Amino acid sequence: MTRMEKSATFSRRSVLKAGGALVVSIGAPVSFDFARADDATLAGAKPPLTPDQLSSYIAVNADGTVSAFFGKMDMGQGLFVAVGQIVAEELDVPFKSVKVFMGDTATSVNQGGASGSTGLQEGGKQMRMAAAEARRVLLDMAADNLGLPVDQLTVTDGVVQAKSAAARRVSYADLVGGRFFNVHLDWNGKYGNPLYAPGKAQPKDPKDHQIVGQPIKREDVAPKVFAQEDYCTDIKVPGMVHARMIRPAVAGAVPLKVDEASIRDIPSAHVVWDQGFLGVVADKEWDAIRAAEKLKVEWSDAAPPFPDQAALYDHIRNAPPRKRVVEPKEAGNVDDAFKTAARVIEAEYEWPFQSHSSMGPACALVEIKDGHVTCWSGTQKPHFVRAGLAAILQAPEENIHVIWTPGPGSYGRNDADDCAMDAAILAKAVGKPVRLQYMRNQGTGWDPKGPASIHHARAAIDASGTVIAYDFLSKGFSRVDVDTNGSKPFDTMAGQTLGIALKSGDGFGVPAESYAFGNKRTAWETIAPLLDRASPLRSSHLRDPVGPQIHFASESFMDEVAAALGVDPIEFRLRHVRDPRDVSVIKAAAEKAGWRSRPSPRTDQSGDKVSGRGIAYAQRNGTHVAMIAEVDVDRRSGKIWARKFTVAHDCGQIVNPDGLRMTIEGNVVHGISRTLWEEVKFDRKKVTSIDWMTYPILDITETPEEVDVVLINHPEIAPSGAGEPSSRPVAAAIANAIFDATGVRIRRVPFSPDHVKSALS
Repeated sequence: MTRMEKSATFSRRSVLKAGGALVVSIGAPVSFDFARADDATLAGAKPPLTPDQLSSYIAVNADGTVSAFFGKMDMGQGLFVAVGQIVAEELDVPFKSVKVFMGDTATSVNQGGASGSTGLQEGGKQMRMAAAEARRVLLDMAADNLGLPVDQLTVTDGVVQAKSAAARRVSYADLVGGRFFNVHLDWNGKYGNPLYAPGKAQPKDPKDHQIVGQPIKREDVAPKVFAQEDYCTDIKVPGMVHARMIRPAVAGAVPLKVDEASIRDIPSAHVVWDQGFLGVVADKEWDAIRAAEKLKVEWSDAAPPFPDQAALYDHIRNAPPRKRVVEPKEAGNVDDAFKTAARVIEAEYEWPFQSHSSMGPACALVEIKDGHVTCWSGTQKPHFVRAGLAAILQAPEENIHVIWTPGPGSYGRNDADDCAMDAAILAKAVGKPVRLQYMRNQGTGWDPKGPASIHHARAAIDASGTVIAYDFLSKGFSRVDVDTNGSKPFDTMAGQTLGIALKSGDGFGVPAESYAFGNKRTAWETIAPLLDRASPLRSSHLRDPVGPQIHFASESFMDEVAAALGVDPIEFRLRHVRDPRDVSVIKAAAEKAGWRSRPSPRTDQSGDKVSGRGIAYAQRNGTHVAMIAEVDVDRRSGKIWARKFTVAHDCGQIVNPDGLRMTIEGNVVHGISRTLWEEVKFDRKKVTSIDWMTYPILDITETPEEVDVVLINHPEIAPSGAGEPSSRPVAAAIANAIFDATGVRIRRVPFSPDHVKSALS
């Protein structure tokens, strides 16, 4: 099948009993009920769903097909295809006989959800080890069945046969089909991304791979395009009511009086109010929308909590640091080196708050019935949402089932977790299943934001033109003011509006590169949030958390130093980077793009329309990316067209080059949007970026005409992440290309037409 399963209720055991050909596809939204009468007699034979059980990851079905239970999920990159390839490879079964079930807390253990580009780096590693162990167990069983040593057996398409006599054979289905593995794994005791539970088996040598490395196409695209898939917004259950949340016009205000009589004329409309938590429910969705708009509320007289937007960066500069970290350890003595400098190059860069701006606002459905809670959500991290629901509802976690159901997008901590928690509070209050969907203005106005920041860079140059010291400092709002998931109520809007004690976290980051200077210091500082509770400017993870802004600054600055020294930007980088994989991606991008050595900026252009090229590179958790942008600049209109990108990408072993290439293209397009357009606007009371007019994103007519990708494959190196690294250098590559074209350095994102015209003037 190429479609997602329609919402249904069946047991995990019944999945294994089901026949028919299965291909890898997203295995949600489905609901699993372990207490069905027809398989109650089998329940005692099923091992517990724990990380140390092989059956928690792999099952061979009665028809010989394979179910892979994956505690992460695919947020759009085609991860499920690559995971299916890994499982099929290790088990020696056809790719189309594997089906991957993702992110359902009833069928998978907590492998961290979609997080940090670890789908293959961590999640795939575990699925590889589990599949390898399943093959080992099956071969042992086949050896007993056939009366032959394991080393005299081979496997093809799920059939084990004697190497010397092909007629002596037994299939996986014959050996174990329909029953559960009961094999203990060596679990490291960790949940989330670092979960690792190998068995006794070693995975295949990459040189023997037949399925891993193939460009297998996704089969879920057409059903999505033709509206044959259920998204979270499509899920319905009997007796369901609809809900909307009501947020204050002044951030920080709480309801003092709520006039329920003001919506009495709306059929079935009902108010749920508890401290700062305020929502309405109704039998019909339009009635819930009308009730939310019509309800009369008297709000507290909260002082406007925000500075004028024009003063944002001064606020960051002047705010006392809440935490400071130097990482890694300072090399040499930076301060002393600057005292001896013949010349100092210095610059500061600015990055705004940005919204996740998901295609649609979040939606969640929560049903509480007979002491059990079921939640359908587009969250990236369903196992963590389960923990959050248990905490806020004061219910046992084992009684809560979260079903990951594709939503409108995510890429970090968007509003999905908040919506699930709000829906749970509403469902508990009204005693009915509640489907809550935020409105567009809430999806953009009230989602957790990528943090605003400033970045200060200095380079000390000696009399010979050598860089003798480098000092880089990022300062901004924390990327974990609210944490990366909804497992703790104090990190959600529901918890914060209900008055739960707060626990804001501190985190930022430093450039990920291998520049070697005799004296080098990279550091970060975080400052307190503008409003500590239920803020529309609370900050959290947005795709490649703080990576784009840090590398916008650090890689722009490397170009500034190169230009000041009259050196070609690539030549300058190659003088100083030390990681051989960094060198390789920089050289590969330059060669593919036809880079000709010269300093920036160009000196051979005049007129209103000019063009330029820019290089930027970065690492991210083991992945190395170099990127060359070629841009056209219209001086008169201020419009930038990022016309072409050349990307060299090294993420170790490539599992699926087709999916990887498309992921890189998506990163580039998203990165362009964040660079050219995206900026959260606010006044002293509230966020004013609430729709696509006030929070514009990249238009399809503005996308590049070409993204040329160079994939560098290292089968001998375990796969690292690809979902985020190639978004990291985009802003710097564009900024450096604009400088090359115009000779003007723009140090504040976004590069919108108004900002560009102002800079060029």
